[in-house]
Amino acid sequence: MITVHDDISAIAERYDGFILDLWGVLHDGTRTYPGVPEAMRRLHDAGKRIALLSNAPRRSAQAEKRAVELGVPAGKYDLVMTSGEDTWHHFRDRPDDFYRGLGRRCFHIGPERDENLFDGVDLVRVDDVGRADFLLNSGPWGYDETLADHEARLQAAAARGLPMVCANPDLIVMVGLRIVICAGTIARRYEELGGVVRYHGKPHRGVYDRMMPVFDGIPHARICAIGDTLRTDVAGAAAFGLDSFLVTGGVHAEEFGIAPGGRPDPALVEAACRREGHRPTGALVGFR
Repeated sequence: MITVHDDISAIAERYDGFILDLWGVLHDGTRTYPGVPEAMRRLHDAGKRIALLSNAPRRSAQAEKRAVELGVPAGKYDLVMTSGEDTWHHFRDRPDDFYRGLGRRCFHIGPERDENLFDGVDLVRVDDVGRADFLLNSGPWGYDETLADHEARLQAAAARGLPMVCANPDLIVMVGLRIVICAGTIARRYEELGGVVRYHGKPHRGVYDRMMPVFDGIPHARICAIGDTLRTDVAGAAAFGLDSFLVTGGVHAEEFGIAPGGRPDPALVEAACRREGHRPTGALVGFR
Protein backbone atom coordinates (compact mmCIF):
# COMPACT_ATOMS: atom_id res chain seq x y z
CA MET A 1 0.00 0.00 0.00
CA ILE A 2 1.28 3.46 -0.88
CA THR A 3 2.25 5.52 2.14
CA VAL A 4 0.50 8.90 2.36
CA HIS A 5 2.48 11.56 4.24
CA ASP A 6 0.78 14.65 5.66
CA ASP A 7 3.69 16.91 4.63
CA ILE A 8 7.30 16.83 3.44
CA SER A 9 8.89 16.44 6.89
CA ALA A 10 9.00 12.65 6.44
CA ILE A 11 11.03 12.87 3.20
CA ALA A 12 13.07 16.07 3.45
CA GLU A 13 16.22 14.40 4.78
CA ARG A 14 16.14 11.60 2.22
CA TYR A 15 16.84 13.92 -0.72
CA ASP A 16 19.25 16.69 -1.69
CA GLY A 17 17.41 17.69 -4.86
CA PHE A 18 13.72 18.40 -5.39
CA ILE A 19 11.85 18.77 -8.69
CA LEU A 20 8.59 20.57 -7.99
CA ASP A 21 5.60 20.89 -10.28
CA LEU A 22 3.87 24.29 -10.30
CA TRP A 23 0.14 23.87 -11.01
CA GLY A 24 -1.42 21.44 -8.54
CA VAL A 25 1.57 21.41 -6.19
CA LEU A 26 2.68 24.98 -5.51
CA HIS A 27 -0.40 26.83 -6.75
CA ASP A 28 -3.80 26.25 -8.37
CA GLY A 29 -3.52 28.95 -11.02
CA THR A 30 -5.16 31.54 -8.76
CA ARG A 31 -3.23 31.33 -5.49
CA THR A 32 -0.36 29.52 -3.77
CA TYR A 33 -1.46 26.66 -1.55
CA PRO A 34 -1.17 27.15 2.23
CA GLY A 35 2.22 26.08 3.56
CA VAL A 36 4.03 26.20 0.22
CA PRO A 37 6.17 29.33 0.85
CA GLU A 38 7.31 28.03 4.23
CA ALA A 39 8.17 24.60 2.83
CA MET A 40 10.20 26.09 -0.01
CA ARG A 41 12.09 28.42 2.32
CA ARG A 42 12.96 25.62 4.73
CA LEU A 43 14.22 23.33 1.98
CA HIS A 44 16.22 26.11 0.33
CA ASP A 45 17.69 27.30 3.62
CA ALA A 46 18.68 23.69 4.42
CA GLY A 47 20.83 23.68 1.28
CA LYS A 48 18.53 21.58 -0.90
CA ARG A 49 18.67 22.19 -4.64
CA ILE A 50 15.25 22.96 -6.12
CA ALA A 51 14.03 23.03 -9.71
CA LEU A 52 10.53 24.07 -10.67
CA LEU A 53 9.53 21.90 -13.63
CA SER A 54 6.24 22.75 -15.29
CA ASN A 55 4.26 21.74 -18.33
CA ALA A 56 3.38 25.39 -18.79
CA PRO A 57 3.40 26.01 -22.57
CA ARG A 58 5.27 29.30 -22.32
CA ARG A 59 8.84 30.49 -21.71
CA SER A 60 10.32 29.84 -18.27
CA ALA A 61 10.67 33.52 -17.38
CA GLN A 62 6.97 34.12 -17.91
CA ALA A 63 5.97 31.06 -15.84
CA GLU A 64 8.32 32.17 -13.08
CA LYS A 65 6.89 35.70 -13.06
CA ARG A 66 3.36 34.37 -12.70
CA ALA A 67 4.34 31.91 -9.95
CA VAL A 68 5.93 34.70 -7.90
CA GLU A 69 2.82 36.85 -8.41
CA LEU A 70 0.79 33.99 -6.92
CA GLY A 71 3.03 33.77 -3.84
CA VAL A 72 5.85 31.37 -4.68
CA PRO A 73 8.84 32.88 -2.83
CA ALA A 74 11.32 34.41 -5.27
CA GLY A 75 14.91 33.25 -4.90
CA LYS A 76 14.05 30.06 -2.99
CA TYR A 77 14.72 27.80 -5.97
CA ASP A 78 17.60 27.27 -8.39
CA LEU A 79 15.90 26.85 -11.77
CA VAL A 80 12.56 27.17 -13.55
CA MET A 81 12.09 24.96 -16.59
CA THR A 82 8.92 24.67 -18.67
CA SER A 83 7.72 22.56 -21.56
CA GLY A 84 7.32 25.85 -23.44
CA GLU A 85 11.00 26.64 -22.94
CA ASP A 86 11.97 23.27 -24.37
CA THR A 87 9.61 23.87 -27.31
CA TRP A 88 11.11 27.30 -27.98
CA HIS A 89 14.67 25.92 -28.05
CA HIS A 90 13.60 23.36 -30.63
CA PHE A 91 12.03 26.06 -32.80
CA ARG A 92 15.20 28.13 -32.56
CA ASP A 93 17.78 25.37 -33.02
CA ARG A 94 15.96 22.89 -35.32
CA PRO A 95 18.02 20.08 -33.73
CA ASP A 96 16.53 17.04 -35.53
CA ASP A 97 14.89 15.90 -38.75
CA PHE A 98 11.36 16.56 -37.47
CA TYR A 99 12.11 20.21 -36.80
CA ARG A 100 14.29 20.72 -39.84
CA GLY A 101 11.40 19.53 -42.00
CA LEU A 102 8.68 21.39 -40.16
CA GLY A 103 8.39 24.50 -42.32
CA ARG A 104 7.85 28.09 -41.17
CA ARG A 105 4.13 28.80 -41.50
CA CYS A 106 2.49 28.03 -38.17
CA PHE A 107 -1.15 27.97 -37.08
CA HIS A 108 -1.26 28.51 -33.32
CA ILE A 109 -3.92 26.91 -31.14
CA GLY A 110 -3.48 28.69 -27.83
CA PRO A 111 -4.02 31.86 -25.81
CA GLU A 112 -2.22 35.17 -26.16
CA ARG A 113 -0.17 34.55 -23.01
CA ASP A 114 1.72 31.78 -24.87
CA GLU A 115 2.78 33.95 -27.80
CA ASN A 116 6.31 34.42 -26.46
CA LEU A 117 6.99 30.99 -28.00
CA PHE A 118 7.40 32.96 -31.25
CA ASP A 119 9.94 35.47 -29.90
CA GLY A 120 13.23 35.37 -31.79
CA VAL A 121 12.45 32.30 -33.91
CA ASP A 122 12.05 32.02 -37.68
CA LEU A 123 8.31 31.33 -37.86
CA VAL A 124 5.45 33.02 -39.67
CA ARG A 125 2.06 32.86 -38.01
CA VAL A 126 -0.95 32.24 -40.25
CA ASP A 127 -4.63 32.49 -39.37
CA ASP A 128 -5.87 29.69 -41.60
CA VAL A 129 -5.08 25.98 -41.28
CA GLY A 130 -5.21 25.78 -45.06
CA ARG A 131 -2.10 27.98 -45.33
CA ALA A 132 -0.10 26.36 -42.49
CA ASP A 133 2.89 24.02 -42.62
CA PHE A 134 2.23 22.79 -39.09
CA LEU A 135 0.20 23.38 -35.91
CA LEU A 136 1.53 24.67 -32.62
CA ASN A 137 -0.80 23.55 -29.84
CA SER A 138 -0.34 25.26 -26.47
CA GLY A 139 -3.90 24.70 -25.24
CA PRO A 140 -7.39 26.15 -25.53
CA TRP A 141 -7.88 29.85 -26.11
CA GLY A 142 -10.15 30.05 -23.03
CA TYR A 143 -10.94 28.02 -19.92
CA ASP A 144 -14.55 27.39 -21.01
CA GLU A 145 -13.63 25.60 -24.23
CA THR A 146 -14.35 21.94 -24.84
CA LEU A 147 -12.67 19.53 -27.25
CA ALA A 148 -15.66 19.87 -29.57
CA ASP A 149 -14.75 23.52 -30.14
CA HIS A 150 -11.59 22.34 -31.95
CA GLU A 151 -12.96 19.38 -33.89
CA ALA A 152 -13.50 20.96 -37.31
CA ARG A 153 -10.10 22.65 -37.27
CA LEU A 154 -8.34 19.44 -36.24
CA GLN A 155 -10.09 17.45 -38.94
CA ALA A 156 -9.07 19.98 -41.58
CA ALA A 157 -5.44 19.90 -40.44
CA ALA A 158 -5.37 16.10 -40.26
CA ALA A 159 -6.78 15.90 -43.79
CA ARG A 160 -3.81 17.97 -44.98
CA GLY A 161 -1.34 15.82 -43.01
CA LEU A 162 -0.02 18.72 -40.95
CA PRO A 163 2.29 17.79 -38.06
CA MET A 164 1.48 19.20 -34.62
CA VAL A 165 3.87 20.45 -31.94
CA CYS A 166 2.28 20.09 -28.51
CA ALA A 167 3.84 22.37 -25.90
CA ASN A 168 1.95 20.87 -22.95
CA PRO A 169 1.21 17.12 -22.69
CA ASP A 170 -1.17 17.61 -19.73
CA LEU A 171 -4.74 16.49 -20.38
CA ILE A 172 -6.35 18.66 -17.69
CA VAL A 173 -5.38 21.19 -15.04
CA MET A 174 -6.94 22.66 -11.91
CA VAL A 175 -7.81 26.37 -12.11
CA GLY A 176 -9.07 27.16 -8.64
CA LEU A 177 -11.67 24.43 -8.10
CA ARG A 178 -12.36 23.99 -11.84
CA ILE A 179 -10.90 21.35 -14.10
CA VAL A 180 -10.14 22.62 -17.62
CA ILE A 181 -8.69 20.87 -20.66
CA CYS A 182 -5.07 21.34 -21.67
CA ALA A 183 -3.14 21.00 -24.90
CA GLY A 184 -2.64 17.28 -24.30
CA THR A 185 -6.35 16.64 -24.70
CA ILE A 186 -6.36 18.42 -28.05
CA ALA A 187 -3.21 16.57 -29.14
CA ARG A 188 -4.64 13.19 -28.19
CA ARG A 189 -7.71 13.86 -30.34
CA TYR A 190 -5.44 14.89 -33.22
CA GLU A 191 -3.63 11.57 -32.96
CA GLU A 192 -6.99 9.77 -33.03
CA LEU A 193 -7.63 11.55 -36.34
CA GLY A 194 -4.32 10.24 -37.69
CA GLY A 195 -2.23 13.34 -37.01
CA VAL A 196 1.44 13.22 -36.03
CA VAL A 197 2.27 14.96 -32.74
CA ARG A 198 5.64 15.91 -31.26
CA TYR A 199 5.37 16.47 -27.49
CA HIS A 200 7.48 18.62 -25.17
CA GLY A 201 7.32 18.39 -21.40
CA LYS A 202 6.73 15.74 -18.76
CA PRO A 203 6.81 12.74 -19.08
CA HIS A 204 9.06 13.07 -22.16
CA ARG A 205 12.79 12.92 -21.58
CA GLY A 206 13.85 16.09 -23.39
CA VAL A 207 12.67 18.52 -20.74
CA TYR A 208 14.45 16.51 -18.02
CA ASP A 209 17.70 16.53 -20.00
CA ARG A 210 17.43 20.31 -20.25
CA MET A 211 16.79 20.69 -16.51
CA MET A 212 19.12 18.12 -14.93
CA PRO A 213 22.41 20.09 -15.05
CA VAL A 214 21.13 22.08 -12.05
CA PHE A 215 21.55 18.86 -10.05
CA ASP A 216 25.15 18.16 -11.12
CA GLY A 217 26.95 16.26 -8.37
CA ILE A 218 23.78 14.88 -6.77
CA PRO A 219 23.13 11.15 -7.35
CA HIS A 220 19.76 10.31 -8.88
CA ALA A 221 18.90 8.35 -5.73
CA ARG A 222 19.03 11.64 -3.78
CA ILE A 223 16.65 13.52 -6.14
CA CYS A 224 12.86 13.28 -6.05
CA ALA A 225 10.05 14.75 -8.12
CA ILE A 226 6.84 16.01 -6.54
CA GLY A 227 3.78 16.40 -8.77
CA ASP A 228 0.03 15.91 -8.85
CA THR A 229 -0.34 13.82 -12.02
CA LEU A 230 0.41 10.13 -12.45
CA ARG A 231 0.78 10.11 -16.26
CA THR A 232 3.20 13.07 -16.41
CA ASP A 233 4.94 13.80 -13.09
CA VAL A 234 5.17 10.24 -11.78
CA ALA A 235 5.73 8.55 -15.14
CA GLY A 236 8.36 11.09 -16.19
CA ALA A 237 10.32 10.72 -12.96
CA ALA A 238 10.26 6.93 -13.19
CA ALA A 239 11.49 6.95 -16.78
CA PHE A 240 14.39 9.13 -15.70
CA GLY A 241 15.23 6.89 -12.72
CA LEU A 242 13.99 9.26 -10.01
CA ASP A 243 11.77 8.79 -6.98
CA SER A 244 8.45 10.60 -7.04
CA PHE A 245 5.73 11.70 -4.65
CA LEU A 246 2.15 12.32 -5.71
CA VAL A 247 0.30 15.30 -4.21
CA THR A 248 -3.20 13.91 -3.80
CA GLY A 249 -5.13 17.18 -3.75
CA GLY A 250 -4.42 18.11 -7.38
CA VAL A 251 -6.04 16.77 -10.55
CA HIS A 252 -6.69 13.36 -8.92
CA ALA A 253 -8.51 14.86 -5.90
CA GLU A 254 -12.00 13.99 -7.11
CA GLU A 255 -10.87 10.48 -8.04
CA PHE A 256 -9.54 10.08 -4.50
CA GLY A 257 -12.76 11.47 -3.04
CA ILE A 258 -11.16 14.34 -1.16
CA ALA A 259 -11.62 18.07 -0.86
CA PRO A 260 -8.56 20.29 -1.51
CA GLY A 261 -6.14 19.77 1.37
CA GLY A 262 -8.03 16.72 2.61
CA ARG A 263 -6.57 13.28 3.26
CA PRO A 264 -7.15 10.54 0.66
CA ASP A 265 -7.96 6.90 1.17
CA PRO A 266 -4.67 5.07 0.43
CA ALA A 267 -6.67 2.25 -1.18
CA LEU A 268 -8.10 4.69 -3.74
CA VAL A 269 -4.60 6.00 -4.48
CA GLU A 270 -3.39 2.42 -4.91
CA ALA A 271 -6.28 1.62 -7.25
CA ALA A 272 -5.58 4.68 -9.39
CA CYS A 273 -1.92 3.75 -9.70
CA ARG A 274 -2.81 0.25 -10.86
CA ARG A 275 -5.31 1.65 -13.35
CA GLU A 276 -2.87 4.23 -14.76
CA GLY A 277 0.12 1.90 -14.67
CA HIS A 278 2.32 4.41 -12.81
CA ARG A 279 3.30 4.11 -9.15
CA PRO A 280 4.97 6.87 -7.10
CA THR A 281 7.42 6.27 -4.29
CA GLY A 282 4.82 7.73 -1.93
CA ALA A 283 2.08 10.31 -1.68
CA LEU A 284 1.65 13.70 0.02
CA VAL A 285 -1.50 15.39 1.26
CA GLY A 286 0.22 18.62 0.25
CA PHE A 287 3.58 20.23 -0.36
CA ARG A 288 3.85 21.90 3.00
